[in-house]
Amino acid sequence: MSTVPPLEAKEPANPWLILLAALAIPGAGHLMLGQPQRALIFLFFMAVFGWVTLRLMPEDASFFSRHSGAILIYGFCALDAYRIARVRRALWLAATSPAERPPAQLK
Repeated sequence: MSTVPPLEAKEPANPWLILLAALAIPGAGHLMLGQPQRALIFLFFMAVFGWVTLRLMPEDASFFSRHSGAILIYGFCALDAYRIARVRRALWLAATSPAERPPAQLK
C-alpha cells in the first residue's frame, strides 16, 4: 500500500511556510498539509516524552534539560512536516509542465 498521496491539481503549500507554522505551533504544519492524525501523534509523543524527562531529571536541572524529550519531538515534528511539504512540492513540479506552473515557478 502506497503512502504517497495523489498529486494535487493546484500548487502545494510552500515548504518554508509549512516549516514556519510547524515551528510556531506544534502540529500546525501537519494540519496545513491535511494530516491531523500525524499532528496528534506527534503531540501525544511530545507530552509523553516531556513528562518522562520531567520526572527523570533532578529538581535543580535546567529548563531545557527537564523538557528535552518534548523539545526533541517538537523538532522532529517540524522537520517531518517540512520534509513532507518538500516531497509534495517536488512531485508536483515534476508532474506539471512549465506552462502549467505559476510564473514564479519558471526557471
